[in-house]
Amino acid sequence: MQFKTIIEPFRIKTVERIRMSSEAEREEYLKRAHFNPFLLHSDQVIIDLLTDSGTSAMSSEQWAGIMRGDESYAGASSWYRFEKAVQELTGCPYIMPTHQGRAAEHLLYSRIGGAGKVFISNTHFDTTRANIEFSGARAIDIPIAENRDPALLHPFKGNLDTRLLQEKIAEYGAENVAAVILTVTNNSGGGQPVSMQNAREVSEICKKHGIRLILDACRIAENSWFIKHREPGFEALSYREIAQQMCALADGCVMSAKKDALVNMGGFLALRDLDLALQCRTVLIITEGYSTYGGLSGRDMEAIAIGLEEIFEPDYLHYRIKSTEYLAERLHAHGIPVMRPAGGHAVYIDARAFYPDIPLDQYPGQVMACELYRIGGIRCCEIGSVMFGKYDDNGQLLPASMDLVRLAIPRRVYTQSHIDYVIEAFEELLRRRARKTGVRITWEPPFLRHFTAKFEEI
Repeated sequence: MQFKTIIEPFRIKTVERIRMSSEAEREEYLKRAHFNPFLLHSDQVIIDLLTDSGTSAMSSEQWAGIMRGDESYAGASSWYRFEKAVQELTGCPYIMPTHQGRAAEHLLYSRIGGAGKVFISNTHFDTTRANIEFSGARAIDIPIAENRDPALLHPFKGNLDTRLLQEKIAEYGAENVAAVILTVTNNSGGGQPVSMQNAREVSEICKKHGIRLILDACRIAENSWFIKHREPGFEALSYREIAQQMCALADGCVMSAKKDALVNMGGFLALRDLDLALQCRTVLIITEGYSTYGGLSGRDMEAIAIGLEEIFEPDYLHYRIKSTEYLAERLHAHGIPVMRPAGGHAVYIDARAFYPDIPLDQYPGQVMACELYRIGGIRCCEIGSVMFGKYDDNGQLLPASMDLVRLAIPRRVYTQSHIDYVIEAFEELLRRRARKTGVRITWEPPFLRHFTAKFEEI
């Protein structure tokens, strides 16, 4: 019998206090943070859905691994357990540990990027784009057209448009395409999954033109769940086997272990090309640490190796996907315009549809993020024209293709009652919906402005 109630497939052994603030207090905190949730202090937040990166609760086995960590500078036993776990998942022989995913991105994209080069992706995430553009290269997004319609139901809205891929290769020349990056799941595209068929087609095109295919695999276990349950022919395979098949299609993998490896810090770069690996390893030693620890302690590597096993447990993945779906469907039932179907790690709200009267240059997504905090102490993240908007030569905003608000759900942290609290906050948000003005930016840095930009209400 399948019960309707989603229960957490774990018992809670340690708890962390949440301070319940008042709305008046939150109003003051928001002003001090210049209406940017990134600038709030964590103890001012009741439910923190800013990111699922590094916010997981580790298991008792992972904490045991922390105590077993071998902190030898070179050749630590923890390194060999980490290397074996990553090699078994990715099939890549050359593994470089890094302190998180963006460090792995920097190692690779600064080597193969540069002026005149382009990177093509289903959708680059913020740090990926920043690393690419910082090298002087250009980042181009080509998700399938269905991805641009948040309300449209499609099983694999994270797919890359293969027709456009071939057109872009012809336009820029294969020799100028530094890499094609397939992000699974597609975080900036609403957390939507990528099908195995799409990954195969992208791989075939890349091989035909001699272009590297890099897999951003930070949520590959969640992506595997969608393939097993939505794509014919994968029903009998385990989630790990599906992930291994997808990794086998790529020339390398970048992973922030702070997502699907269930840890608070860590990542890796995995490659098949020895010459490229040696180039990256040299920079790893200069910037991160010796090649058998990179930017990680032995205890971190132990926790990652264990997390890469635990993430593929069927009970855990069922709970993870279904609990996210529960939030999305409840919000949809209340009339909140959510990205459908739900992704694995987050629920995305279409802020443009929710606030149709707020001009795009007044950032409706940032407004929603601030309002949710004001109402319920819920911190979330704008993924729209603050994060991805550009300016034209006249200083006018070129908006992002969508203005979304992401409710990223930390792994093994919140219970169903916490999620029901979020739903109640949205009910109140609906009651306060009528507003016609947004926010303006009063200060911003040249890169990754959403982290530190300051705003004021109009």
